[in-house]
Amino acid sequence: MKWSLIYNQQKQLTHLLAVLFLFIIFTSCGKSESRTAQNTLEEEEWETIFNGKDLEGWTAKLQHHESGDNYANTFRVVDGMIQVNYEDYESFDERYGHLFYKKPYSSFHLKFDYRFTDQWMEDAPSYTYRNSGVMFHSQDPETILKEQDWPISVEYQMLADAGDGKPRPTGNMCSPGTEVFFNGEMDPRHCISSSSPTFPWDEWVHAELIVYGDSIVIHKVNGEIVLEYTHPQVGGGVAQRFDPAYKVDGQMLKEGYIGLQAEGQGVEFKHIEIKELD
Repeated sequence: MKWSLIYNQQKQLTHLLAVLFLFIIFTSCGKSESRTAQNTLEEEEWETIFNGKDLEGWTAKLQHHESGDNYANTFRVVDGMIQVNYEDYESFDERYGHLFYKKPYSSFHLKFDYRFTDQWMEDAPSYTYRNSGVMFHSQDPETILKEQDWPISVEYQMLADAGDGKPRPTGNMCSPGTEVFFNGEMDPRHCISSSSPTFPWDEWVHAELIVYGDSIVIHKVNGEIVLEYTHPQVGGGVAQRFDPAYKVDGQMLKEGYIGLQAEGQGVEFKHIEIKELD
């Protein structure tokens, strides 16, 4: 009787362990499938807004020119990148330009890679040297007047080493026709510097811009947060020759267009992706 009882107990224990083993396997598989589905969903949330082949979905607007006139092929696609290229220019002549994506965004996470080229128009202002940017919450390019220099917008400013030994952080904020709150107060400066290091002019930099409507804005450089500010709104100066109907000071900027900047300095953009946020 004793040996029979021990045998039955061992048999029951073996059966229980087998069931437990199968349960662990099926549970692990379920979790793995769940993680895979979640990763796929996160990947699908990102939208590539530059197809790497042409400027479909993008509109150029340069000073002295009507919206849609990409003068001298300023914005072009080369080797899967959007280039700001001045090889067909004789002079810059204040042709401040922007290349706008076709739809406005309110709350979003934008990411892109950029680097500068060795082109710089010497008749452009000196501050444009190794300087460019990406505008957001911008007015519609169709509302930008022919002789208007900058769109009413907020800018993620990109800088690089100018060769003079001075620090030049990138991922800064500039505000043509706009204002923001920094450290809880309205900041009167046109540009607010980030905490990023200075990068060589020809090095690829990964930039990210996280915007929640008219509340919080976060700038990231190579994965690190370098600047935060709040309450972007219409106001201030810098932008000139605009239609007054589109500059109502104090109006909160809840949404707008994204535009790649051209100020006389050659630059390249690639891997431009966006994810809309709640």
